[in-house]
Amino acid sequence: MSRSLKKGPYVDPKLMKKLVGLKPDGKTVIKTWSRASEISPEMVGFTFGVHNGKDFISVTVTEEMVGHRLGEFSLTRKFTKHGGKIQKALETKAKT
Repeated sequence: MSRSLKKGPYVDPKLMKKLVGLKPDGKTVIKTWSRASEISPEMVGFTFGVHNGKDFISVTVTEEMVGHRLGEFSLTRKFTKHGGKIQKALETKAKT
């Protein structure tokens, strides 16, 4: 369910405070735990370190990301692979 138009998009005030003095160079990583913050046009060009529960995942914001949430680009689950005997046989066959 989306946020009401009257309230506007949610952007963490602490996160916007960190952006005020910086220029978008793409090298400085701004650490944040606010995965629910929506990406605003002022954030384009910045690199955020979005916490996924264990690590900070670097997310460089582009224009296409405006309107999405920061948490969408920092996955919390790590997919390893589907396994089994058949899968191992296919992998060894592909290596040779």
